Amino acid sequence: MTLRFLTAALSLIATVAFVSTSAIAESPTETKTDFVSLFDGKSFDGWKKAEEHPESWKIEEGKLYCDGERCHLFYVGKEAPWKNFHFSAEVMTTPGSNAGIYFHTKYQAEGWPKAGFECQVNVSHKDPKKTSSLYSVVNVADPGVKDNEWYLQEIIVNGNNVVLKVNGKTMVDYTEPEGQKAATPDFERLLGEGTFALQAHDPESKVYFRNLKVKRLP
Repeated sequence: MTLRFLTAALSLIATVAFVSTSAIAESPTETKTDFVSLFDGKSFDGWKKAEEHPESWKIEEGKLYCDGERCHLFYVGKEAPWKNFHFSAEVMTTPGSNAGIYFHTKYQAEGWPKAGFECQVNVSHKDPKKTSSLYSVVNVADPGVKDNEWYLQEIIVNGNNVVLKVNGKTMVDYTEPEGQKAATPDFERLLGEGTFALQAHDPESKVYFRNLKVKRLP
C-alpha cells in the first residue's frame, strides 16, 4: 500500500514538473502587449510638426498622411527617446510618391533631419533608393510592394545592428562599424538614441501611415 502510494506520488510530481517546464519553454519571448502605440488614430497627440509647411500633415479615418510641401512630423511623446527597439507601421504609397521614416533622430524646425537614419518610403518615385532602404547606407532597388497597397515596415535596432523588413522579409541587415564617423556635415547617419519622424517630401507625394507602434528592447 505504501509502495503503491509512493509510486503514484512520484508520478504526479513528474507530471507537474513536465507541464511546468513545457509551459515555460512555450512562453513567447514577445507579446503584442509589449508594443506601445504611437498614434491614437484621431489626433496629433504626442507628435510635433516642423515649422515649415505644417499643413502638409493630416489625419483621415485613423490614418496619418502627408500631402504637400516638405514637413517632418516628430514623435515627442513621453516614451521617447529610444535606443534599442522594434518599430512597425503600415504604409501605403500613391504613384510617384516619396516619404520616409526617421529613427534615432531629434526635433528639427526645418530642413531634412540631420540626426539619425532614414528608412526610405518609395515604390515608384524617380529616386532609385526604394522602400526599406537605409537611405544612402544600404539601398534597396526592389522592395516587392506596389503603390495603393498597404505594406508592413519594420525597423529593429539592437546595439550597432539595424534590420529593416517589409512584410516580414528582411531587406537590410546593417551593422555599424566601430568608430564610425558622421557621413556628412548635413547627415550624421550614426546610431545613438532618439525619436521617430515621418517625412512629407514634396507636393506630389501623398503617403499614408497607420498602426504605428514600438517596443523597447533591452
